[in-house]
Amino acid sequence: MSAEPVRSGVRTSDVEHEEPRLHRWEQRTEWPLIGLSVLFFAAYAWTVLQPGMPAKLKVGLDFSMWLTWVVFAVDYVIRLALARRRGRFVARNVFDLVVIAVPMLRQLRVLRLVMVLVLINRRIQGRVRGQVVVYVAGATVLVGVSAALAVLDAERYAPDGTITHFGDALWWTMTTITTVGYGDFSPVTANGKLIAAGLMLAGIALLGVVTGSIASWFVEKFGGMEEQAQQASEAEAADVARTEQLRNEVAELKAEIAALRR
Repeated sequence: MSAEPVRSGVRTSDVEHEEPRLHRWEQRTEWPLIGLSVLFFAAYAWTVLQPGMPAKLKVGLDFSMWLTWVVFAVDYVIRLALARRRGRFVARNVFDLVVIAVPMLRQLRVLRLVMVLVLINRRIQGRVRGQVVVYVAGATVLVGVSAALAVLDAERYAPDGTITHFGDALWWTMTTITTVGYGDFSPVTANGKLIAAGLMLAGIALLGVVTGSIASWFVEKFGGMEEQAQQASEAEAADVARTEQLRNEVAELKAEIAALRR
């Protein structure tokens, strides 16, 4: 692989050479953990969007989410044990540690999927620019939907809460992530405000990534145009030189023919 894994925060080649055992473990568990993350998101969304579900179904979904959290915790412990430089591993996987150490905040655990999308995005960094833009757009949608579900879960039953439906949560997410902030909806609980703060930071970061991608595309595009213009100019200069050389040769031939006739 030539891309950067999300869980390590460094280039894959560096991890492979410095942490060979950790690298092999991450390669083996990468896609199974992605699958578990998708299942976790589906279970979480189901519990939020259908609060009146049967008790047995809710217990089953909660159990599946806790089981997923246990798998992630075990994976973190194993990766920590395999790492040679454990202090650096912890420093580079702070988000993983927060997700595992604060299980009561389900709103934080759902953001595990953001890491999944970033992982997929980084896997195609060396490919076409348009693919990166697609994955950035996907990250924006994933952050928005995750935040909407999380804030609805936190605010729905708050005494003075204004975000009581998924549509309200989506509208609030759109106005927050784009830094517009109309103020018609706002969280009132501590968890809701925590989600809002994270979403604001994520919105700024995502807007920066999108702007940077567009600027990079323009630089590459116009840089390519300048290079093509320079190549065309050089080719034209070469044609002029060849034409001048041919003219000189023709003139020399005429002079030789004239000398022979004398």
